[in-house]
This record gives sequence, structure tokens and C-alpha cells, in this order.
Amino acid sequence: MMPVDFTSEAKEDLFDAVEYYEEKNRGLGRRLRDEIASLLNTVSSAPYLWRERDYGYRRVNCPIFPYYVAYVIRDGVIVVVAVAASRRKPGYWHSRID
Repeated sequence: MMPVDFTSEAKEDLFDAVEYYEEKNRGLGRRLRDEIASLLNTVSSAPYLWRERDYGYRRVNCPIFPYYVAYVIRDGVIVVVAVAASRRKPGYWHSRID
């Protein structure tokens, strides 16, 4: 399994999304967080399963929530660069990729 790390911006994305859903319905934010954690466990086991896209990142969609995780692989580490809503501000985080 490959280790996973988050950029500070990706952590903020995740915290904001969890807070948003938690405010909508108690427990929903935790479900999103758990879904992301499960998704990253799968990515950690097979990081090259998802194709590399323009800008050099890979993207995996959440199965339930309308979010995706964008990541790059750097020096044997999966670096999450965004936890983004599928329908909001496409590509706002592209500048986070070095």
C-alpha cells in the first residue's frame, strides 16, 4: 500500500465539505468523511488504476456523494491535491499541482 498525504488546501476542502454536510443533517458529514477514507484506502492499494488526466493528476469519484478526489503520485506517495464537488467551480484547484 502506498502512503497518502494531503496538501493543506485539500485538507481544507475536506473539512469544509464535512462541515457543510454536517450542518445539513447531523451524521451526514461523518458519512462523507468515511466515504473519502474508504476511497483513499482503495486508491492506496492500487494508485495507478485511475488514468492520468491533463495537468498530470488522477481522479476518483465518490460513489455516493457528488465529490471526487484528485491526486498525484510523488516519490512513492499519493498526494491528495483536492477534494472537490463535481458540479462546482471545475478546475479551481489545478494551480495546486506543481
